[in-house]
Amino acid sequence: MGKLYIVPTPIGNLEDITFRAIRILKEVSLVLAEDTRTSNFLLKHFQITTPLHSHHKFNEHRTVEQIAQRIEAGDSVALISDAGTPGISDPGFLLVRTCVEKGIEVECLPGATAFVPALVASGLPCDRFLFEGFLPQKKGRNKRIEALKDEERTIIFYESPFRLVKLLQQLFQIFETDRKASVSRELTKLHEETVRGTLTELVAYFEKKGVKGEIVVVVEGYGKVKNEEPLDDDEE
Repeated sequence: MGKLYIVPTPIGNLEDITFRAIRILKEVSLVLAEDTRTSNFLLKHFQITTPLHSHHKFNEHRTVEQIAQRIEAGDSVALISDAGTPGISDPGFLLVRTCVEKGIEVECLPGATAFVPALVASGLPCDRFLFEGFLPQKKGRNKRIEALKDEERTIIFYESPFRLVKLLQQLFQIFETDRKASVSRELTKLHEETVRGTLTELVAYFEKKGVKGEIVVVVEGYGKVKNEEPLDDDEE
């Protein structure tokens, strides 16, 4: 029986791929990619000639069984997304679950993901946090934000640049507090930017300045941030 590898790819800067990821992508029988055009560029850059097949949210329900059967027959398969770690706001969960249910070994490599550097660079507490990913675009959006109103942990969102200002305005209106937040965009790329401030300040900033690229919004949790160092595990 083969194995399923979950392989993170760079979110921007190609230097962020690991030696191990390159080796795995060269050794497996097949690479599954969210967008073969995007991934083909990556594979060519690192001289990887492994066959590349499409695996995205529109076909994954139809193909997971076939892929699992191929792994059971002895092929090792690597799953990548356009950027970052598959399964984190990207296709991957269905295939992983299917393989786990069938007793197929799944190995996930550590690597790039956008929300971790955005969280650490935000200046907000990162010992405990809640990753929300993308909110619903329309139906259920306000309801989901309302459910987070009393969340004490730092909250992380992914958002489209076209809805960024709307999200910041909704957070201010529904949370009813002008919390601290940060907006990171184009992480690891040439025009990387992290802007910090209150929700009101960020709305004013991005209303005046157009925004492009992938967006990570990090928002302070409910209540005031305490100027305390978190306890070590052995402290009580």
